[in-house]
Amino acid sequence: MSESPQSEQGSKGIKESLWDPIAGFGVTFRTMFKKVVTEQYPFEKLPTAPRFHGRHQLNRWPDGLEKCIGCELCAWACPADAIYVEGASNVDLPDGSGRFSPGERYGRVYQINYLRCILCGLCIEACPTRALTMTNEYELADDNRADLIYEKSDLLAPLLPGMEEPPHAMRLGDDEGDYYRGATR
Repeated sequence: MSESPQSEQGSKGIKESLWDPIAGFGVTFRTMFKKVVTEQYPFEKLPTAPRFHGRHQLNRWPDGLEKCIGCELCAWACPADAIYVEGASNVDLPDGSGRFSPGERYGRVYQINYLRCILCGLCIEACPTRALTMTNEYELADDNRADLIYEKSDLLAPLLPGMEEPPHAMRLGDDEGDYYRGATR
């Protein structure tokens, strides 16, 4: 004879009421005596991996001109539609000013919306002049949505010694080709 359905339910009831709570407390007791690992994050920052994808940076040539030529390929490559680029033409004025990049164009408006950015790096791969790279900076949180839309001034690399704030005439060669080939005067 087989057991009745009531006796099966009775054995399940005993298992559920006695064994399950003990098994649950077993997890608690096992972890209760392990050493606690405390991260001192805001005060002690651990270094990131060398190829970590963090905040973007718009790079400059050694004389200070911007590498971005306003081609908008990074905006096209972005799957999250987080990048907005508006290109403009460089103007060679008689006094040598009016040039922001060595090419015919430059990025007049450059914005990255970090509310949408997924830090995938596809924009970096699309950039033909290596103007856009990613830094190891990972602290991008803010309490204001407007502050998470980075403008060109926020993204540009700082001026190093020997660099001059654009606009100015090209200083590294006679034409745009010298910049891209690395042939400097």
